[in-house]
Amino acid sequence: MSSTAIELVAPIEPATSRRAAAAAAASADAAPRDDDAILLASREADAAVPDGGYGWVIVLCGAVMLWWATGTAYAWGVVQAALVEEGLAGPAVLSFVGSLSASFVSSLAIVNARLMRSLGPQKTAVLGMGLLGGSMVLSGFAVQSVGGLFCTVGVLMGSGISLCFIVASTIPAQYFRTKRGIANGLIFAGGGWGAAAISFSLDALIHKLGPAWAYRVLGLVTLVTGLPAAWAMKERSSLGTPSFVEWRLFKNVTFTLVFFSGVIGTFPLFVAPFFIPLYTKALGFSSGAGAALVAGFSISSAVGRILTGFLSDRIGALNALFLSNALTALSMLAIWPASTTLVPLVVFVLLNGASNGGFFSTMPTVVSNVFGSARVGVALSMIVTGWIGGYLMGSPIAGYLLEAYGGADAGLQAYRPAMFYAGSLALASSVMVLAARVRQTGKLLAVL
Repeated sequence: MSSTAIELVAPIEPATSRRAAAAAAASADAAPRDDDAILLASREADAAVPDGGYGWVIVLCGAVMLWWATGTAYAWGVVQAALVEEGLAGPAVLSFVGSLSASFVSSLAIVNARLMRSLGPQKTAVLGMGLLGGSMVLSGFAVQSVGGLFCTVGVLMGSGISLCFIVASTIPAQYFRTKRGIANGLIFAGGGWGAAAISFSLDALIHKLGPAWAYRVLGLVTLVTGLPAAWAMKERSSLGTPSFVEWRLFKNVTFTLVFFSGVIGTFPLFVAPFFIPLYTKALGFSSGAGAALVAGFSISSAVGRILTGFLSDRIGALNALFLSNALTALSMLAIWPASTTLVPLVVFVLLNGASNGGFFSTMPTVVSNVFGSARVGVALSMIVTGWIGGYLMGSPIAGYLLEAYGGADAGLQAYRPAMFYAGSLALASSVMVLAARVRQTGKLLAVL
């Protein structure tokens, strides 16, 4: 079995040729059945992937795309803190703007996968980057209106982010097999580095120019650097399932467990980056300290994405995903509540950032390895669609809990219910991933 494989126990039909045998060994992870034509096509395609070549251009350009797409979404906490300070609205309402933007990755996932199949990844990426940069420019004219921000940041930016995400998360499977995990890790690390850089830049621009011009400048830079990267996102082959949705995947227990682990596991993911600036102020530090911690979270997220990508190629992607979710739960249930000074808060930010990033970089590898690279677009879009609840309501629920217990200025105790809410869901998600892993290996402590 390849070291990149996720362990499946379904038998593989005898190969009729040397090439088929190599392909079968490379993709020992099957979804519903071995006679699945799409899975067999995936094995054949995986046997011929270059494991590099133009794939490294895809990695670089995909990282640039997610630098802006994911980075901008994670940096919303900096803008949110500034707008709360200006009195535009409370954290519960404004966090919903950021959550709406992030939720489009899920709500449009299936539609975007279909659109990418029709237009091709290159045109889809260009469209996404155009919407992303253009929405930032328009947001500069909407920073005094909550409704305007819902339209520009929430809807338009969310649409651009979702298109960039579907391209960057699915195309690498056509270029990599044994290095698929690290390739995905490097691409998604771009989002972490981007969030760090954008957090610092936005904080500085907001203090110097104000939120309006900060968004305009950011939008123009996004268009200038992001559009060339989007143009380079070319598919290697046209393999793919014509289905809009493959409902029969839900008959597979592994798929169902992975699906619902994502449904639950996305609720906690944006709580920390959205509320760290407010929590830092509650500790008595400046907005600059909050932005620095968000940047630290993002840098740690980037490192975590690379590390879990490496682990996916060594111990299996399901194992790496379990470790990420378990660390998220541990950091939120044990470390964040004890972070009453700066040092433990920094420890929390670094650990939670690493585990947070690992979730995103590992999931595409899980899907392509287990269910076949030829159907990764459809299978991943189905799984990502299940994230909509967590994207849309994860941080607003934390905001409502914060306000219910006194609000952002009520002291550190007011944040505790939100911490325990997020940590408990992360723990439940990790248990479901563990169940999926045990389903495939039959062992609780298998190391593969």
